[in-house]
Amino acid sequence: MKKIELIAGIILTLAVAGLYVLYFWGDADGRPAGNAPGEMVLATGEAAPEGSIVYLQIDSLISGYDMFHDLKNELETKAKGMEDDFSKRSKTFERSVNDYREKVTKGLITRSQAEQQEQQLAQKQQELATYSEKLRGELAEEEAVMLRRIHDAIVTYLQEYNKERNYSLIISTNASTSVILQGHPGLNITQEIKDGMNASYVRPK
Repeated sequence: MKKIELIAGIILTLAVAGLYVLYFWGDADGRPAGNAPGEMVLATGEAAPEGSIVYLQIDSLISGYDMFHDLKNELETKAKGMEDDFSKRSKTFERSVNDYREKVTKGLITRSQAEQQEQQLAQKQQELATYSEKLRGELAEEEAVMLRRIHDAIVTYLQEYNKERNYSLIISTNASTSVILQGHPGLNITQEIKDGMNASYVRPK
């Protein structure tokens, strides 16, 4: 369960794995609508015109998205509950093993009784291992659902956002494996998207 501390990193890694490249085509001839090749000139702070190819830094967007932090905290709380429950079951099993060993050492039970208790302890150990796998599976499913919810929120917002902007292409980049070596600040829509998504996000009560 210690991997819960790495949830943020896991989600960011999954999120930047190529899931967020959206295409919005312009003119029928395949050229982005609104500007001819080599025509666009942007001043610092100026929004890119229609038909531009813009980009957003997906890791920065997710790490600054309120919904991500709410879901992460919720997942961490569930994981802590799972860890506590498993810890209690493990301690109960440990006490049973210690009790069995003490009785055998002191000769307080017969060989037949000892064999019967060994079988019972082996069964409990298997049940504990099965329960551990069950908890890991549930946690993995929770993580997957969390990722899908964040992905859906980003894609849905970008679809509505681009109805007004009419960009030809929105590219997803990240700090470690970005394919954009250099880009004009006006083409980076990360902060605008982050602000817009946080403004539209309604926190659960």
